[in-house]
Formats: sequence, C-alpha cells, structure tokens
Amino acid sequence: MKTLKQGETVPDFTSKDEQGREISLSDYKGKKLIVFFYPKASTPGCTNEACNLRDNYETLQDQGYELLGVSADSEKRQTNFKKKYNFPFPLLADEDKTVINAFGVWGPKKFMGREYDGIHRKTFLIDENGVVERVIDKVKTKDHAAQILE
Repeated sequence: MKTLKQGETVPDFTSKDEQGREISLSDYKGKKLIVFFYPKASTPGCTNEACNLRDNYETLQDQGYELLGVSADSEKRQTNFKKKYNFPFPLLADEDKTVINAFGVWGPKKFMGREYDGIHRKTFLIDENGVVERVIDKVKTKDHAAQILE
C-alpha cells in the first residue's frame, strides 16, 4: 500500500457520486479539498465521522474547503447514507477502487485477530493545485473536523 504523502500531487481521478454523476479531481482546481476515506457507509464509526463533518461543514467551507467522502459502497448504499443523515457533500461510490487506489488507502487490515484487505480510514487535505497538504492517519471519528482545523 503506497499511500500519498504530504507534498505529493494527487493523480487526477474520475468516479461516480451517489447519484451517478461523474466527479473528477479537476472539478476542484483552484479550491481546497478534503477527501475522507471511510470503510463502509452507515456503520457506527463512519456515521460518526461523516456526521461530525456535516455538523462543521459551514466552518470548513468558511476556511475555504470543499468535501468529498469516498468508500467502495454502491451508489444505492451511498444514496441511503447521504439521505438518512442529510450530508451536504458528495459521496463517491468507488466500487472499482479507482480513487481508493490513487490515494493508496486499500491494504491489509486487522480486526479482532482477523486479517483482511480493506479501506484504511484516512483523510487528505489537498491544496488549490492538487497537492497533498496534510494526511490524517489517525482519524478521531467523533471529532474529525477539529483535527482538520487544527
């Protein structure tokens, strides 16, 4: 797993959001972007994280950030997640792992003694030119916006 690091340029990507619309990195040229990866929509940790970002969305936008959530869930599952919790930002349904692999967040994980491959919960802060400003490896799901704004 070769995860993007601070100072590296994010490769351009295109994926579909929860409504089947194509979204590309180039859509955010000239804007600061937060891309947060989460393992599975509607699970407790992922819900806490996304709801914390939703609750602080205005503050993040005041700081000049756009948001993009990404998991390998289907469009339908992402739509249900977004509708249930009223997220004001797009959720990418990256089923073919185009974006996940571009950022290098897919790899071996351990849970309750079991090893498997999955999405690592990480957040990337990207500047106006598509360069990684910061990577948050240890995401605090209930207080994630504060981590981003520190």
